[in-house]
Formats: sequence, structure tokens, C-alpha cells
Amino acid sequence: MADDFFASKPLEPPRAAAAVHHAGAPLASRMRPRTLEEYAGQQHILAEGKLLRRAVQADRFSSIILYGPPGVGKTTLAHIISQETKSRFVTLSGVESSVADIRKEAENAGHHLRLYNKTTILFVDEIHRFNKAQQDVLLPHLERGTLRFIGATTHNPFFYVNSPLVSRSQVFTLEPLGIADLEALMERALGDTERGLGGMKARIEPDARLHLATVADGDARRCLNALELAVLSTPPNAEGEIVITLAAAEESVQQKTVVYDGDGDAHYDTISAFIKSMRASDPDAALYWLAKMLYAGEDLRFIARRIVIAASEDIGMADSNALRVAVAAQQAVEFIGMPEARIILAHATVYNATAPKSNRAYLAIDAALEDVKNGRTLPVPKHLRDAHHKKAAKEFGHGEGYLYPHDFEGGFVPQRCLEGGRQYYDPTSNGLEARIKERLDHWRKLWAEEQGEAP
Repeated sequence: MADDFFASKPLEPPRAAAAVHHAGAPLASRMRPRTLEEYAGQQHILAEGKLLRRAVQADRFSSIILYGPPGVGKTTLAHIISQETKSRFVTLSGVESSVADIRKEAENAGHHLRLYNKTTILFVDEIHRFNKAQQDVLLPHLERGTLRFIGATTHNPFFYVNSPLVSRSQVFTLEPLGIADLEALMERALGDTERGLGGMKARIEPDARLHLATVADGDARRCLNALELAVLSTPPNAEGEIVITLAAAEESVQQKTVVYDGDGDAHYDTISAFIKSMRASDPDAALYWLAKMLYAGEDLRFIARRIVIAASEDIGMADSNALRVAVAAQQAVEFIGMPEARIILAHATVYNATAPKSNRAYLAIDAALEDVKNGRTLPVPKHLRDAHHKKAAKEFGHGEGYLYPHDFEGGFVPQRCLEGGRQYYDPTSNGLEARIKERLDHWRKLWAEEQGEAP
């Protein structure tokens, strides 16, 4: 089937990009790749033989959603696809465009297809900004083949794009560019006399190049614009050469910007990594993810809440002090705030990560809730019922036969407190829970003997 899907007539040579950027455009815009060969990174989908490259070269695709962080080439790739397939290219913005705009472009696409046999690619930037009605307008035109659709989004399309549109599209994930990719882009820009900085006799020292590639955090746009700023703001030396040193590179990027959205994928993925690192007893990883959230300006109360939850969910009875530390940290963070709050959060994070782990109390309450929800509702045994009303106690036997544990040695006496004797809590041998397990096993044995059951 795959061979049939990609079968097509021989390809014509790809043409160069039609867009020409004026000299005053930012370097990142001027250096935008024009062909797949110039495109940097994303080899997991664009290397020879990979699905997207084959689909584009065979001109056998209908709808595509490109998902990834800013500056990784989503818009550029859409332009290249249009050039490779010799398609008419139309752009709409998920922020500014309306239903009327979509219908207008779909109508124009139909005219070009009928009159000139020209396929139209409709590129929608920030497709996640379209509401349901706007996204639904696209569906009949995709079904009829009036136009081809390419959407770009920084948000997970499976959450932020309507299911009917996702089901009609092939979703490709674009990753942040690697350091080697960004260094190669900078060298290409410095040597390009047509679109880049090749006419300025500029060069960059290796440590400066590495610094810009690192702080760009996989964003080609940020990397190239920082390089341009460094070149334009550095005076030439006695030989007339502009040399970008590490100091000049550091000045061109005053502060690294972490890709982090307060309510999107980065927010949820990072907090997930933070929680799972504490659960995995890896304090180093947990501290890194904590640092990322703090640097990006995450809500301190949100972080503190997750630490409190982890203290019971993942540590629980293995070390109940974890909950005390976590709650104390949450209260202290509210009282102190940044920058000192980072120390308190780090304290609680390391405590959680290095504490023994048990989720048995968590599993126990969920099992009990499941029985309450789906099982028969059990009556309260008569000896456990409230006996304060003496007439009710006498008439109905409330409290009759109740054994007060403190009247017995060790503060324990075997007595049934739940019909059927279902056991929900099964302690581990981790940390302090090992002592609880030993004590509970002993009590349960006495209870079974008292009831005449096998231990």
C-alpha cells in the first residue's frame, strides 16, 4: 500500500523560492532556506526515505500539521513544500483571520484549480488559535480536494486542534535544532554574500559561536538575529575585519529565554518531568526541572502544591515527615517569595527525591472509593454507631459491644470494624513503613484468630 500511495509521475526539478527579502529584513528572514537541501535539522522526518520527504517529493499529501516550538522552521518548511510541489501558497493567521477569510481563500483556490489546474496550499499559522467553527469550515474543502492544508502550531494538536481536522491530517513533530545545526547556520550566514553577512568581512570565534548556539535553545531565528546584532554592533579591527568574540556574543544575548508557556505543553511537560524525577529518587534531575520552572517564571504556589501532593502520593507512609516538610515549604514560600523561595523549594524537592517511597496509602483510598462507587454500600456496624443518644442506643443497640482499645494492653483489641473484613492498605517494607507493616501484620493475625479465621 505504501508504494501505491507514493507512486507518481516523475518529478520536475524544484524551483527556488519566489520570495525575495529586502536588505533591511532581519538576517533570519533573509537566510530562510529555499529548498529541502538547505533546510537545517528535522532529519527524523526529512532525511532521505522518511515519510514527509517522500510525500513532498511524490506530491502525494493533502493535509499536514507541523507541531513544534518557535524558531524550528515550521513556516519555512511550509514554504519549501509549496515550492517543491509547485503549488500556489496562501497564508492565514490563526490570530487575525476569520471564517470569511477562510471561505474567500477556499473559493479562490477552487477558481485556480478549475481555470489553471493550479493546486493551492493554505498555510494557517497558529492553527490552535482557530475556534471550532473556523476549523470546521476547512473540512469540506479538504474532503473535496479544493485545497491542501498545512497548519503550524506550538501547542499539542491532539489537545488544541479539533479531532476531525487532526484525523484528516498527518501530524509531524519538529524538534528544537541541535547546537551543530545552529553553528552551521551561523557559518552559512557569515559566508553568504547574497542574503547573509558575507560582504562584511565578519567571522566568529569558536567559543562565541558555541555560546550563541547554546543560549538560542534550538531556535534558529533567535540564533541568527543575535549573530546579526553582534556583527552590526562590533567595530572592525585594524585589518578591517569584524571579529565576534565571546564577550560580544554574550552582550548580544543579554538573557537566555527559555521556551515555556504558562498553560501549554512546556508547562505540563516540565512539571511532569519534575514530579517523575522526585518519584524516581533522582534529586539532580528534579532540581534541574525545578530550576527551569523558576527561571521561566512559573507560579511558585503551583510548584509548591505539586511537592505537597508528591509527599503523600509517592512517599506516603514510608516517611510521613515528607508531608510536614512539603507543607512547611508551601507556607514558607507564601510568606517569603522569590528569590529566597528557590532555596525552600529546593529543600523540599531534595527531601522528596531522596526519601523512601510508598504509594500504598494512595492506592488504598482509590480502592476503597471504587468499592463505595460500584459496590454495595456497607452499613456501619452497630457497635461503631454513635451512642450519645441514650434512648437510641438502648432501643437500637448503638454502641453495644464496642471495645475501647485503650482499656487493653498495647492500646489494641481485635474487633470487626468493616463488614467482610476487606483489606485496602497493604504496606511496603520501605523506610518507616516497614515498622508499620510489621505492626499491622501482627494486629491482623490477632484479628483473624479472634474471628476464628485462618491467619
